[in-house]
Amino acid sequence: MTETLELDGGTLAYELTGSAGPLVVLAHGLGDSRRAYRFLAPGLAAAGYRVAAVDLRGHGESSVGWTGHSRTDLAGDLLALVRHLGGPAVLVGHSIAGGAVTIAAAQAPELVTAVVELAPFTRKQSVSLGDLRVARFRRGTTALMGATLLGSSRQWARYLDIAHPGTKPADFDARQAEITAMLAEPGRMRALQAMGKSSPADAGAQLAAVRCPVLVVQGSEDPDWADPRAEGEKVLADLPAGLGRLVVIEGAGHYPHAQFPQETLAAVLPFLATNAPSQDGARA
Repeated sequence: MTETLELDGGTLAYELTGSAGPLVVLAHGLGDSRRAYRFLAPGLAAAGYRVAAVDLRGHGESSVGWTGHSRTDLAGDLLALVRHLGGPAVLVGHSIAGGAVTIAAAQAPELVTAVVELAPFTRKQSVSLGDLRVARFRRGTTALMGATLLGSSRQWARYLDIAHPGTKPADFDARQAEITAMLAEPGRMRALQAMGKSSPADAGAQLAAVRCPVLVVQGSEDPDWADPRAEGEKVLADLPAGLGRLVVIEGAGHYPHAQFPQETLAAVLPFLATNAPSQDGARA
């Protein structure tokens, strides 16, 4: 059931799964919706967590027309939702939301006990000639640029196909159709483009200020990087020493939580068991 939170500038839509337990907030990547966590949220709720999956501004059932779409803007939305739901919480962010949850953790440590970053864009990116020799990266980047620069839903669908290499979710075609229909709604493609053009530098600047544990999950075949493991290691290197841990899921692309939900849960649940908030708000 969709619930809403009114903020200055718009309305956030979210859905709760599980009625009790430590709070876990799930934030999807650009061009998607809370349905990105359709496999992960039930598993987390079954493990005893209260799960809030949110539609980012301009996406899903959240409103359009927001004045900003940066990671800092998204972090403010997530913190507002945590306050509304009576945090603290563990924040889980995919892709652009990986940067957003990093900023949220740095800005409000009293509200965030831990962070999970799924295939995160959390650092300023650079591309070398060597990167462009990796066919997977070259194809994914071309499609991604076609979507963000041209506003092409066809190129976005092509990117999603590349970003789910090999094994695809059983409902992949139906989910593609849902996303294409969402992006046809007024204002939604503009939100995707705005997020796609935003720099992750604001998140990278906050990595050193994070004080809670961080789990980074990468797919070994993620087309967004020529070397996904190296990108994950760089995120960890920019965090304070000892805070971060990296898990690489073999065969996964940019959506490990959709392609390999059981493997993703196997990485996330032990992390939550140690770092989710307890009843008094401290880490468990």
